[in-house]
This record gives sequence, C-alpha cells and structure tokens, in this order.
Amino acid sequence: MTIDDFIIREIQPQDNAQIAKVIRDVLIEFGVPKVGTAYEDQATDKMFETFKKTKSIYYVVENDNKIVGGAGISELDNFKGNICELQKMYFLPITRGKGLSSKLIKICLNEAKNFGFKSCYLETIPYMDSARALYTKNGFKYLDKPIGNTGHYSCSIWMLKKL
Repeated sequence: MTIDDFIIREIQPQDNAQIAKVIRDVLIEFGVPKVGTAYEDQATDKMFETFKKTKSIYYVVENDNKIVGGAGISELDNFKGNICELQKMYFLPITRGKGLSSKLIKICLNEAKNFGFKSCYLETIPYMDSARALYTKNGFKYLDKPIGNTGHYSCSIWMLKKL
C-alpha cells in the first residue's frame, strides 16, 4: 500500500463518528490520559461542526471508504494574536510510514498561510516520540510554556512554527 491508496479531503458531516473513533483509538494505543486531552473534548464527536468556523479547516484521510486519519487548523483558543493551532492530528497504523503525515501537515500549513496566520502552534504528549519527530522534521520548534489555553492540561510538549 502506498500514499496513492489514500484520499485526503475536507471533512463532511457523515465523517464525525469515524474520525472520533480514530482519534480515541490512537490515544488509547499510545496510553494517553483520557482527561486533559482530545479524548474528552466535546469537539471530538462533532469535528465537522467544530471546524466549520472562519479561518478553520479539517481534513480526513480515507482508504477504502474508511476514515483512517485526519488533522486540522483553527485559531488558537484563548489567545489574542495571529497564531493558529494544528489540531486533532491522528493516524491509524495503516497510514504510518507512507509520508501522509508530512503531506497533511503541508496542506494544513498552506491553508493557515491562506487564512493569514503568521505562526502555527501545537501540543503533544512527551512519550509520543514519532509525533514529536514528525513535527520537528516539519519545522516546529519546542517552546518552554504553552500559548493560549486549549484545555489540554495533560499535553506538556508545546511547539511553534513560523509560517
């Protein structure tokens, strides 16, 4: 299976249940706490509606009519400034090692630039080593403290990329 076997497209209302399951399955796979993370976010169950706002977009990755991953961009919560956040980026094992993550990051960051954002922020968990390596490879730099207030208090790694 190659990258060409996957479709990246904007989320649709009928994708909500599948992407919520992907997000929660990946969090469970990595032993991420259920509190203080995307696991308990109300937005996780209504991703289409959550990303329907201005300067916001969410993409899903599809294979054989099943959602197997996704990521989005939105304004950073509780922050006054021109920074967006790379949000809810999760991929099932079937997608990994094919370049889909980097491809989706590039798509999201291009949209962020089109929206007029100057930087992109993200949060992750210390033991998600492959995610941190992916973000570093794509130009994100570590921060000493969080920006804004996403409510994800279990995420103790903060990163930023200038657009």
